[in-house]
Amino acid sequence: MAVTRSATATWQGDLLGGSGTASSATSDFWRDLPTSWESRTEEPGGMTGPEEFLAAAHASCFSMAFSNELAKAGFVADRVEVRADVSADKRESGWTVVSSHLTARGWVPGIDEETFQAMAAKAKDGCPISRALSGNVELSVDATLEA
Repeated sequence: MAVTRSATATWQGDLLGGSGTASSATSDFWRDLPTSWESRTEEPGGMTGPEEFLAAAHASCFSMAFSNELAKAGFVADRVEVRADVSADKRESGWTVVSSHLTARGWVPGIDEETFQAMAAKAKDGCPISRALSGNVELSVDATLEA
């Protein structure tokens, strides 16, 4: 069964001087987050943008996929912390998301380093957001097993 999640966005003005908002439409959890072109390509100045939403989606997706891979290997994480750094750059075709780098820290009782790294790599390739980005965006992961 397919699942659909929705968000809305508004924009007023031209691209460079205008501004907008983005909101969750499925859960109503976040509303009217301010966006601007400047927040996407320069300093965010307290605003957000699509690349930050993509980073949040990728970090969240990977944290779940990593926990799942660990569990399938017989380990239950006490905690997994993930940061996704999504980079965009101006290319010949225009601004383009070029990479998403995941940095993960995991507290996983009883696991060895080799298994931990293998599960991180498997999760990077297997999470649905990674699969959506694969072939278009460079994906990488650095995983640290914490004591």
